[in-house]
Amino acid sequence: MNKTKRSTSMKLGMIGLGRMGANMAERLLRGGHHVVGFDPNAAARTALEAKGATSADALASLVQSLEAPRVVWLMVPAGKITDDTVDALLALLAPGDTVIDGGNSNYKDTLRRAKAYAGKGLAYVDCGTSGGVWGLQEGYSMMIGGDEAVVAALRPIFETLAPGKDAGWGRVGPVGSGHFTKMVHNGIEYGMMQAYAEGFSILQHKTDFALDLHQVGEIWRTGSVVRSWLLDLTTDALGKNPTMAGIAPYVADSGEGRWTVNEAELGVAAPVITLSLLERLRSRDDDSFTDKLLAAMRNEFGGHPIKTEPPKV
Repeated sequence: MNKTKRSTSMKLGMIGLGRMGANMAERLLRGGHHVVGFDPNAAARTALEAKGATSADALASLVQSLEAPRVVWLMVPAGKITDDTVDALLALLAPGDTVIDGGNSNYKDTLRRAKAYAGKGLAYVDCGTSGGVWGLQEGYSMMIGGDEAVVAALRPIFETLAPGKDAGWGRVGPVGSGHFTKMVHNGIEYGMMQAYAEGFSILQHKTDFALDLHQVGEIWRTGSVVRSWLLDLTTDALGKNPTMAGIAPYVADSGEGRWTVNEAELGVAAPVITLSLLERLRSRDDDSFTDKLLAAMRNEFGGHPIKTEPPKV
């Protein structure tokens, strides 16, 4: 018997069939739920159909294929795409229906959207979702915000997606709190990633010892106080590519780190998260005027030599 199978099945729409959305839909299917998927990419819809779902080629047809009270889960990028989708659904859904935003929306946007939905008799639930590409196999960690009764009615869905029936998920508070909690979660993630990267870089630069970084990571994974799933993934990456060959030193951010730093206005010092964000921003400047000016300053006050860059071709 499939371990994710639950006694209560539900039917819901899944909007956004990218890496996360498609895997979540598949996990729901494995758990006995009925999923109607929509994505602008026809290939994504076809791939989900092959796993046992049905698909819709437009939001209107997705809504029409669901029985009231409807449940629609959004897994689309934060910002304009979410706004456009939420606005479109607002005109298509009926009182009593529920939208779950499982993306990384800013909690302030979530509060605004929830207010508009409440005015139409619609429920809005925010579900900060963590698990990445491993969620299909391991389950997803979900931080949920919304009306208590509405969340309780959705319990079979969350139980199926989570690592365990009563593990890895929970209603953390009213609407907005789920995305707020996930925002801080990702801010912490920034700091942890930066610490691991800096530590391994120091080890790599100690050439006298010719350390095997993959070996060190494997040692730390068992018994060490710095062991974590993130360390597991880091060690795995070092095993596949010890020198990080072919990887550009450019680190993207999806917004949550910036939003977390902005919340320091609450009077909470967050130097580690802040500096980890700044390091990501710094990584994107492959022709850093800042560094060039710093070198020029050192030359001006101390006569320190300036390293010239090769001519551009």
